[in-house]
Amino acid sequence: MQLHSTIIDNIGELCSQDWDALAGAGQPFLRHAFLEALERHGCVGKRWGWRPRHLLLHQDGRLVAAMPQYLKNNGYGELVFDWDWAEAYRRSGLDYYPKLVAAVPYTPATGARLLIAPDVERRAVAPALIEAAIGHARESGVSSLHWLFPEGGDRDALAAQGLLIRRGCQFHWHNRGYRNFEHYLEHFTSAKRKNIRRERRRVRESGVTLRQCYGEQLSAAQWQAVHRHYASTFARLGGHATLSLAFFRDISQRLPGQVVIFLAEQDSQLVASAICLRDDDCLYGRHWGCDEHFDNLHFELCYYQGLDYCIRENLRRFDPGAQGEHKISRGFLPTATWSAHWIADPRFREAIADFLQREARAMRDYMRTLDEHSPFKRVSSGT
Repeated sequence: MQLHSTIIDNIGELCSQDWDALAGAGQPFLRHAFLEALERHGCVGKRWGWRPRHLLLHQDGRLVAAMPQYLKNNGYGELVFDWDWAEAYRRSGLDYYPKLVAAVPYTPATGARLLIAPDVERRAVAPALIEAAIGHARESGVSSLHWLFPEGGDRDALAAQGLLIRRGCQFHWHNRGYRNFEHYLEHFTSAKRKNIRRERRRVRESGVTLRQCYGEQLSAAQWQAVHRHYASTFARLGGHATLSLAFFRDISQRLPGQVVIFLAEQDSQLVASAICLRDDDCLYGRHWGCDEHFDNLHFELCYYQGLDYCIRENLRRFDPGAQGEHKISRGFLPTATWSAHWIADPRFREAIADFLQREARAMRDYMRTLDEHSPFKRVSSGT
């Protein structure tokens, strides 16, 4: 199979149908429209340290594989933390930046990172795509190349090519065929069930009304309020609201039915909102914010409204985003996440490999401990 690799720094140069036809590109974050909107509206680029370097593989002029890839000069927005690695390079008099990442900017959602046409031989194309990526990394003189949050099949392909594999942890919900939210709560222990009912009751008693809609249904004024909520959370936490109002409005129109918004209103005014995206299987919680504090409103908008939606829409999974052990008591259980790493310097590769082995053991112990705090009733193993 004769394959030709190229790098493009503007995904808009590529036909959207060609990109979206690749297996794995159905997740909303991997759609051409999403990635192109990030570039068009200045949400990535030199200013933010996410410079597009998308890798394409063609066969006889046809796109058969691709990889979303960015040149990074910082670690912002990755959610796989390698700041200690960067510091070790600095102490050794070496430059860790720039580096390359195969990822979706600001999006810690597991998904395809090796996008391959469904009618070609994956076992041949996946290694060729990985080798092309590493070859480009060598030619570019970067310190490293990192695949962030690859799905299981991609992780295995990366490991087979000798990449270092890192284990992480998030908290995800899985649908066990629940009929409604109350049926879901029946599977909880009594104490946990009562706590969630109390939290939801306090939100109702606050006088806040809740509703769900899709992004394309929001008016311009409503989108301004939702974006204000999103930006206020980053301002409060000292971060950067890199996603613009124009970006959100753009993807809402180009991905209808996939941008899901949960709204809280008081006296006909929007006071809080949560932005999610969805595909056929999963709801992805992304951003939230509020104008003023209401008891338990964060839990209601970011978790319970989403759970209601997943059950109603028969979605298989709810991925509410990175971090947050408080999610366990609400039914989001520890779930392994992955990343894969190519390190140019053999000395650092050896040191990082040793670190990852020790970290993996600690992460497994951590996840086992968290599993003990599941809110679900224990199934008796009696005779």
